[in-house]
Amino acid sequence: MQAIMEPIFHVSYLSSVIIIGMIMLIKSEKNPYFRWFGIMAITLGFGDAFHLIPRIIALWTTGFESHAISLGFGKFVTSVTMTIFYLILYKLWKIRYEVRNAHRLDIGMWSLATLRVALCFFPQNQWFVYNPPVSWGIYRNIPFAVMGIIMIILYYRKGKERKDKEALKISAAIILSFGFYIPVVLWAQVNMLIGMLMIPKTLAYLWIVFIGYAQFRKEVKPDAQKIAS
Repeated sequence: MQAIMEPIFHVSYLSSVIIIGMIMLIKSEKNPYFRWFGIMAITLGFGDAFHLIPRIIALWTTGFESHAISLGFGKFVTSVTMTIFYLILYKLWKIRYEVRNAHRLDIGMWSLATLRVALCFFPQNQWFVYNPPVSWGIYRNIPFAVMGIIMIILYYRKGKERKDKEALKISAAIILSFGFYIPVVLWAQVNMLIGMLMIPKTLAYLWIVFIGYAQFRKEVKPDAQKIAS
């Protein structure tokens, strides 16, 4: 059953975020907010593909253990692209709310992202081992979690201040994503069923993409129709 349902979910997810991202990127006209939202969605989709496609292959062939190298490389790539995802999400926050002077935040976010990526390159991560050390999974995710907390606070504050429902939804989606992801980092090797939490975690990110796409459909398409008429 897993060999059927999981690939269906992964393919549906990847195709959805990449197609939506490309639509937003191509049809955003000169709107930088939706152009960057499209880039963010494509980054999410292609980054996750490096991990999810090897999972599908492993499920359909000889299992996860014999595909440790491709799965490990996929996790590495996904770790880097998810860091980029949050940097773009931060940029979207600045564009949406016309934030100009946020030098400390800029330095903080870029420093955390740099630290996260640097930690991913350490050989102690043992990416190509079937059961890598949990300790390094925790180390490299500390700056990533801090980035997530910052984004939760930023979107929540602006959402409350501007009565912006979309910002509040994005804040909630980030909370959910980390709520499902943290147990996986800590305990997935102890109980494989905990790894199933990656599915609702993925849905939380898909929700963020849908939030942006819903805004895009409301704001961009009417403008295009006015021009055409």
